[in-house]
Amino acid sequence: MKINDFNFAGQKAIVRVDFNVPLDENGNVTDDTRIRGALPTLHKVLTDGGSLIMMSHMGKPKGKVKPELSLSQIVKNVSEALGVPVKFAKDAANAEAEVAALKPGEALLLENLRFYAEEEGKPIGVEKGTPEYEVAKKEMKVRQADFAKKLASYADVYVNDAFGTAHRKHASTAVIADDFDAEHKMLGFLMEKEVTAIDNVLKNAEHPFTAIIGGSKVSSKLGVIKNLLDKVDNLIIGGGMGYTFVKAQGGKIGHSLHEDDLMPEALNVIAAAKEKGVKLLLSEASICAQEFSNDAERKEFPINQIPDDWQGMDAAPKTLEGWKKVILESKTILWNGPVGVFEFDNFAHGTEEIAKYVAEATQKNGAFSLVGGGDSVAAVNKFGLGDKVSYVSTGGGAMLEAIEGKVLPGVAAIGK
Repeated sequence: MKINDFNFAGQKAIVRVDFNVPLDENGNVTDDTRIRGALPTLHKVLTDGGSLIMMSHMGKPKGKVKPELSLSQIVKNVSEALGVPVKFAKDAANAEAEVAALKPGEALLLENLRFYAEEEGKPIGVEKGTPEYEVAKKEMKVRQADFAKKLASYADVYVNDAFGTAHRKHASTAVIADDFDAEHKMLGFLMEKEVTAIDNVLKNAEHPFTAIIGGSKVSSKLGVIKNLLDKVDNLIIGGGMGYTFVKAQGGKIGHSLHEDDLMPEALNVIAAAKEKGVKLLLSEASICAQEFSNDAERKEFPINQIPDDWQGMDAAPKTLEGWKKVILESKTILWNGPVGVFEFDNFAHGTEEIAKYVAEATQKNGAFSLVGGGDSVAAVNKFGLGDKVSYVSTGGGAMLEAIEGKVLPGVAAIGK
C-alpha cells in the first residue's frame, strides 16, 4: 500500500519514526532535523482524521531504562513541530489505556523502544558463542515477536518512516509488519523518498555515473566499492582510505592513515576497475601536516612521496582539478564520505570543493546527485549546499547497506 492512497480517517496508525535526536546536557534538542523530516507522514495521518501513535528509539540504552535517554524530553519539541499537543506513554509495552483514550486528530508518543531488550532482540548478560547464548537467542526471538505483536495491537495500520534503522531487523522496524496485511502496512513519505533516491542511483542511473567515496577506512566501505564497480563509469576514492590504495602500489605515504591488512583488497579493486572499464581516480597530491591539528603547518606533497614524519590531511588543488572535470561531466553522482579532515577548517577545502562541484553538476548540468553518510551530510550542510543537490540521505548505515546491494529488512517487511 502507498501512503498517498491510504485514508487514515477513523484509523489508529502506529508510525515508526527516527527521533534519535541530539540532546544537550539539560535534555534540550540541539538539532530537530529528524523530527521535521517525519512531519509530512505525521500530518497525513492527522489531516485524514486518524489517531497517531509514534514510536522511536534514542541512543543505545541496551534494554535498560536510562532517564537521560527518555523520549519524554522531546515531547514539547514534537508538539511544537506537529502543531498539536502530544501525549506521552511512559511504558511502551503497556500503553493500552493511553491508546484507548486517543481520539481522531490526537497524537501519542511511546517511550524509548530500546528500554526493552526485545526491541533489538539480542540476549543480554550472556556470553556470545556459548551454548547458553544460543538458547537465550531463541528465547529472545519469541519475546521479540510478542513485543512486536503488543505494539501492533495498538493500531489498525503500520507505517515505517525511519530509514535510519531500515537495515535493522528490530521489533518496531521489521517484525511488527508480520502482524499487518499488505493493505495496512506501508512506507512513510520520508522512507519512500530515500528508497526512490537509492533506486535512481543503483537501478535507473543516467551515465556517466560517478561515485565519490571518501572517509577514513577502506574496511567500512569495501562492500560498497565492490558493488559500485558493476554500476559506475568513474570511481573517485579520497580521504584517509585513499592512502591504503597508494601504499599498496608502493607509494610513500608518511604516517598517513591506512590499513595494511587491506592492501591486497585495494589491489583487487584496482584490478577489477581496470577489467570492468571503470576509471579509478585516486588523489595525485595531498595537503599534509606533521601533527593532527587545525593549526599545524601545511605543505603539499605528491600523494606517493609524503615524507616519513608527515601525514595526508586534505586533497590538494592538483587533485581537485582532475576530479572537478569528471564530476561536472557526470549525469548521476553518489557522494559518501569527506576527502579530507573537514572538521578542521584549515583542511576542509577539498571537501568544500567537492560539495561545490556536486552542486554545480546538479544545478547547471541536470545531474541527479545523492549525498549520504553522516560526514558527507554534515559537510554539505556546513557549506550551505544541502538544497543544491538532488537528495541528502539521512540514513547513514542504511544507505551504505543498500548501496552495498544488501536487502534492508525495514523495506522488505513492507513488501511481504
